[in-house]
Amino acid sequence: MDSRSHTHVTAALRLCLHALLMGLLALVVVRTASEDAPHTAAVVVVAALMAALYAAGPLASSVQPGNRAGAVWLAGLGALWAALLVLSPDALWVAFPLYFLQLHILPMRWALPAVVVTAGAAITSFVVHRQEIEPGAFIGPLIGAAVAVATVLGYDALFRESERRRELIVELVATRADLAEAERTAGTLAERERLAREIHDTLAQGLSSIQLLLRAAERSLPEDAPAAAHVRAAREAAQANLAEARSFVRALTPPDLEHGSLAAALERLCARTTAPDLTVRFAVSGTPVELPTPYEVALLRTAQSALANTVRHARAGRAEITLSFMDTSVALDVVDDGQGFDPSGAPVDERGDGGFGLPAMRARAGSLGGALSVESAPGQGTAVAVTLPLPVTEAERAA
Repeated sequence: MDSRSHTHVTAALRLCLHALLMGLLALVVVRTASEDAPHTAAVVVVAALMAALYAAGPLASSVQPGNRAGAVWLAGLGALWAALLVLSPDALWVAFPLYFLQLHILPMRWALPAVVVTAGAAITSFVVHRQEIEPGAFIGPLIGAAVAVATVLGYDALFRESERRRELIVELVATRADLAEAERTAGTLAERERLAREIHDTLAQGLSSIQLLLRAAERSLPEDAPAAAHVRAAREAAQANLAEARSFVRALTPPDLEHGSLAAALERLCARTTAPDLTVRFAVSGTPVELPTPYEVALLRTAQSALANTVRHARAGRAEITLSFMDTSVALDVVDDGQGFDPSGAPVDERGDGGFGLPAMRARAGSLGGALSVESAPGQGTAVAVTLPLPVTEAERAA
């Protein structure tokens, strides 16, 4: 009847309770008939009515724990059992399954008094029928009531613990799915970044060099030279393929750089970086110039890595990111006022987590011809600075 419980264990317990009550009612009838008691017919009728009413309860959908129909059904069983107590002293054994029914159907604030009343009725019936007071008359019903209460309370505690474990498992499964999705996303972004860097460093650079060489060859040829038209067509093809390669690089740009400049992406990064008592600010120095996608990716990833280290390790109250454009280079500085560390006395990757550590920042800067420097001391904060040389434009190369 408990809609919460559908396990095989609870189903078996319910079947045992049904069998126990029906068996005890049959025992009352058999003992009364064997003793040739004067109220045998009445005992048979009342026991049959109680068995029929009990059997109707599990079949009725309206009889549920905690509702009015369940309480009425239980009251009817109690009334028939009281009548059976009057007719036969053996009916007191039916009190044991009634304890479980009361604890199951009624709220606990009503179930406990009902159990006490049932135990009292069983004891009174024994005393009235036997005309004597024995310790067993009190001990038996009271022990049965105590066992029933302890069993039900223990089951409820186990059920609540099981529900907590189930919810925890559901939460862990959802968290594992989120982590897997995050790992897939991180892997996708890393692969996009790698492809963008490879295309820029190989195809784009090669096509740019081919275009410059063909332009120089075109200038050195006379206007009426037979090869001039072929050189011009080759230069235009190289230029078209260079534009296509650059469009691939832009398509593989990290999402933070898809909707604005590097400065806007860094400003959004500062705005969404949160930690207790940490304030992050962003500033731009110099005149911003357009940077190639690999430069923007490298600077953005370095800022993300440095801020991640600040949040996880520095215990800082303030952090500042400064993007500086100079004549021949661009620099990114990430400074915090945290607890700092000793760069010479600890492994360089101690401030990172593998993919976001200092070695990865240094390798990223070195791949673009730049350099990474770290200044820190215990109790004096940390400053991470990366400097990249500005790429030479095609006009500068041609000149």
